Amino acid sequence: MSDNWIVQNLENALNTWNAKLAEIWQLITQSPTEFKGGTIWNVMVNIHGAVQAIGYALLVLFFVIGVVKTCGSFAEVKKPEHAVKLFIRFALAKGIITYGLELMLALFSIVQGMISSIMSASGMGGSTATVLPESIVTAVEDCGFFESIPLWAVTLIGGLFITVLSFIMIMTVYGRFFKLYLYAAIAPVPFSTFAGEPSQNVGKSFIKSYAAVCLEGAIIVLGCIIFSLFASSPPAIDPNAAAVTQVWSYVGELCFNMLILVGAVKMADRVSREMFGL
Repeated sequence: MSDNWIVQNLENALNTWNAKLAEIWQLITQSPTEFKGGTIWNVMVNIHGAVQAIGYALLVLFFVIGVVKTCGSFAEVKKPEHAVKLFIRFALAKGIITYGLELMLALFSIVQGMISSIMSASGMGGSTATVLPESIVTAVEDCGFFESIPLWAVTLIGGLFITVLSFIMIMTVYGRFFKLYLYAAIAPVPFSTFAGEPSQNVGKSFIKSYAAVCLEGAIIVLGCIIFSLFASSPPAIDPNAAAVTQVWSYVGELCFNMLILVGAVKMADRVSREMFGL
């Protein structure tokens, strides 16, 4: 690492960014059952089991409401074809509540398989590190005291901006795990709505929303891949320009690309929901 304070400030900001990007690349391939050693998942499983009892009670309630609203009379319920249809609906709804967690994990595994395919197709084993070009390091180190004063301001602002963006991005990825745990814990309640035809839209919307959260991982990976391709081709810098101009051009374009990536990560939830018409 250079002994120049200005260069060190930029390199420290880029190291923070690279570390968070590498952490995202690792987290996005993890299952909620493995995240943080599985401690959080075990608690959610216990909560899911407790909520299941409520789900079974609501199952009967939604079933009765569905029968009342869809059947014109009691005689219609006694028809064999209608009775079988109601029985199948009730049995399927109970099965979804009982094995809902396994079904949710299966859906998550399917999306994770898609994420792995995207990573393999990109040919990247991980995120590409963003490195400060040697031309800028040399230009900054050759500056005198008075010439370096505006560079201090540029690097302070740019370094702070890069650091803030890196933490915003990693918080978004952690937020995805937060939502996955919430869906897993409360799942029996919306699943119970499948027992009645009038209320089944609640369960369908829940499944679509959960699938959208799972799909966020694919959108985030695509954003990281696109940024890594940008980072592999650093901005063109005029070596004959003043050092402050070189640093300003590099930091400005780099921050712009980072801002686009953070925006893509933040919009992953909206994009994935739009795919399901939510």
